[in-house]
Amino acid sequence: MPSSTARAERIVGTVTNAGNQPDLVGNRFPVADEIDAANCPVTGELPEGLRGTFVRNGPNPAFEPIGRYNALDGDGMLHGITFGDGTVSYRNRWVRSRGLDVELARGEAIYPGLGDVMNFPSRELTGDAGPVKNPANTHVIEHAGRWLALWEGGLPTEVTRGLDTVDEYDFDGRLRGAMTAHPRLDPRTGELLLFGYSLFEPYLRYHVVDADGTLSHSVDIDLPAPVMMHDMVMTEHHAVFLDSPFVFDLANLGKGPMVRWMPEHGARIGVMPRRGTADELRWFEIEPGHVQHFWSGWADGDRIEFHGCRYDNPDFGIDNTTELGQRSAKDHNARPARFWVDLATGTADWEPMDDLEGDFNRINPAYDGVSVRYLYMSAFTEPDRHLGDFDAIVKYDDELAERTLWSAGPSGHVGESVFAADPAGTAEDDGWLLNAVYDDDRDATDLVVLDARDVAAGPIARVHLPRRMPFGFHANWFPEARS
Repeated sequence: MPSSTARAERIVGTVTNAGNQPDLVGNRFPVADEIDAANCPVTGELPEGLRGTFVRNGPNPAFEPIGRYNALDGDGMLHGITFGDGTVSYRNRWVRSRGLDVELARGEAIYPGLGDVMNFPSRELTGDAGPVKNPANTHVIEHAGRWLALWEGGLPTEVTRGLDTVDEYDFDGRLRGAMTAHPRLDPRTGELLLFGYSLFEPYLRYHVVDADGTLSHSVDIDLPAPVMMHDMVMTEHHAVFLDSPFVFDLANLGKGPMVRWMPEHGARIGVMPRRGTADELRWFEIEPGHVQHFWSGWADGDRIEFHGCRYDNPDFGIDNTTELGQRSAKDHNARPARFWVDLATGTADWEPMDDLEGDFNRINPAYDGVSVRYLYMSAFTEPDRHLGDFDAIVKYDDELAERTLWSAGPSGHVGESVFAADPAGTAEDDGWLLNAVYDDDRDATDLVVLDARDVAAGPIARVHLPRRMPFGFHANWFPEARS
C-alpha cells in the first residue's frame, strides 16, 4: 500500500481528450482536482429530517486514456454532499486504487480500457498493482461499519467516511474473486448477499456475509458461458439470478465488442435458498432478455415476483475497434418489466410494465426482499438521448398501476435517485429522493430534493454544488447516526 503521506496528496488530472472520444465530451469530461466546499447555497427549503450524506460514484479518469475509452474504464471518484444543522457541504475524492497510484508515480496512464483488457501492461510498470486496474468506479455501500467502493471486476475498495481510500478489502481473505457492484442488503437480518462473475471458470460465485461482516457462505455456480451479470434479486428466503445471453467473447477481442448479445444461448432464472448449495439451485427457462438493474423481489408461497428494466438486446460498447471519435455503445434502452417464477409448476415468465425507457432502479431500501409498492426510475422523455443520459425521475405505484414523473427539461441530465427515509415517517414513500442533476445550459450540477410522495411536484430544494459533477453511476444515502 502507498504511504499515508502519498495518499494525502491531492491529485490533479491531466485529461485533454485529444482524440475527441464521445465518452469524454460534455459532462462526461472529468474534473481535474479534489475540493472541499462548506455552506453550499440552497434554493427552496431543506427538510428538517434530512441529515446524512449522499455519495455518488462514477468514472473520472486522471490521465489521458490509452486507446479507446469507455465510461466504464474511468478511475472512480466519490462525490459526497453532507446535510446537517441547516448547512450543506461538498467533497470529492478519487478512489486511490493500486493501479492509479502506479500511474500517478509515472505521470501517465499505463492500463488500457476494458475493450483491450487482455493486453496487460508489463509487470515492470505495474509492480504489485496487478495486470488489471480496479477503478472502484461503480457504486458505494456501507456494511458492518465499512464503506466500500465497488467495481464488479475486482475486490471492493474500503474508503473512510471522509472518502479517503484505505485499500482493497477481501473479507479477511474469504472473498475469492470479484464482487458485484450490486449486492443486496437485508434490512431485517443485516446480511449482505453478493456474487461475482468471471471470464474464467467458475463463471459465477455466490456469497453471504453476516451482519457482523463475516463472509460465512460461498457457492460456486456452474454456468455454460461467462455472462455479464450486473445485479441479483433476493427474497426473505431466496437468492435469484438471471443467466442472460449477454456473453463475454474473448475470441472477439480486437475484432469487435468484448461482450456480445448471443440469444442462441437462451436465458433462464435461477432460484436457490439464500444459504443453499449448488445442488439446490433450480433453473427456469425464460425468453432471452437482459436486466442490468432490478428493483426488488419477494415470495408469496411458491410464487416469486420481481421487477427490473429489461433490454431486448443490449450493447454497452466495450469495443476497442471503434474509431476514437465515434460512439461505440448502441442506444438499445431498457423498459420496466415484471418477472415471476412458479416454484410449484416449474415455470417462469415476464410481461412489460410500461413502454417508457429508463433504468437506474431504486426503492425504499427498507423494503428490499419483501413486497414493494413504489418503484423509482430514471427515464428518457426528451428526444435524441443516448444510453444513460436520462432526463426524468419516475415514480411507479405498482398497486394502482400508475406512474408520475418530473422532467429536468431539454438541458437537464438526471442521475440515479436515492431514497432517504423521513425518520418521522411510517409509510413506504415517507421520505425524499435525492438526485444529482446536471444542466448543460449553466454547466452546473444541483443536488435536487424531491418529496417521494409527490414526485411530479418537482424539487422542494436544490443544493447548488460548487462546480459540476461529471456523469456517473450509482449513489447511496448514509443517514446521520441517531441516538
